[in-house]
Formats: sequence, structure tokens, C-alpha cells
Amino acid sequence: MARSTKRDDIVEAADRLFYRQGYEHTSFADIAREVQISRGNFYYHFKTKDEILDAVIQARLGHTRQMLSLWEAEGDRPEDRIRSFIHILIVNQAKILRYGCPVGTLCSELAKLGHPSQADANQLFTLFRAWLRQQFVQLGRTQDADDLAMHLLARSQGVATLANAFHDQPFVEQEVKTMCDWLAHYTEAAAS
Repeated sequence: MARSTKRDDIVEAADRLFYRQGYEHTSFADIAREVQISRGNFYYHFKTKDEILDAVIQARLGHTRQMLSLWEAEGDRPEDRIRSFIHILIVNQAKILRYGCPVGTLCSELAKLGHPSQADANQLFTLFRAWLRQQFVQLGRTQDADDLAMHLLARSQGVATLANAFHDQPFVEQEVKTMCDWLAHYTEAAAS
């Protein structure tokens, strides 16, 4: 595995801070302090906060592609892979309860700001949508694959938003079970 560079450290720190504090409320000084570098050294790597945001979005896209590839490799059947997507709410439950969904919160904030990088951030949702659509096609749901993908994406975002608002762990677990039951219904329908 490649060693982390100072630039990588800055992007990772910015990603954490954008998630916890929001893009607008994170300053150069916050990121420099997190990475423990001088502002001059910081400016060597990034001239603007928007440059950092673009790097964070690209890093998130890369991590998401890796995660989807892992789910592809580990899941024998499309329903197993879709279940991996659903269970991400459990895997990241502590963070979601505290900060919300990292994709949803970033996209929402950039939309409110009318930020030019909003379309780039939305690619994260597009990546999930296309991947879920592909899984539903493989499940035999060709006609409504995109509708099912969007439904599941919307449901998971709603769960993350409400879990963050109410800090309700049992709610997350119940909703994950409900989504898995919903998936089982479509899996059984595809098998018949």
C-alpha cells in the first residue's frame, strides 16, 4: 500500500472536518491545525478551499468505487450485494447518528450554498444509483430497476436523516430490517 503524502493527509482531515462541521464552517486554519502543518505549507498543496473540496469529492468517489467493487467481489448474488448497501446504515451507525449521512449532508449543504461543486458531489449519489440499478437488473427487475434503486437510495437517506435528528439507534436497526424484508419480497418475486 502506498504511503500517505501530506496532501493525502490534508484531504483526509478536510473530509473528516467537512463531515463533522460542514464545508462552510471549516476553515483553512481548522484543517491546518488538524494536520499539524503551518499555513504556508498548507498553501503549497492547496490554494483555495474549493480545491480541497474538489479533492475531497474525488477521494470520496474513489472510496465509494472501491467499496462497491468489494461488495461485488464478496456478494455471490445481487440480493447479497444490495443487502451490503442496506447494511451500511448499521456499519456507519455511530457516525450517522451523530453527523448524518456523509454524502447526503455534503450534497445538501452545497445545494443550499449554490456551490459550483454541487454537481460533482451529486456524482456520489449517481454512483450508488447506477450500481443499485445494475443489481436490480441482475435480480431480473429490468423494467423498474431504476425506480427500485431510487426508492432504496431515498429510503436509506431518509433513515440517515431521521436517525441523526432523533439519535435513535433502534429506529435504524428496525428500518434496516424493513428494507431487507422489502428486498426479500422483490427477490422472491423475481425467482417466481
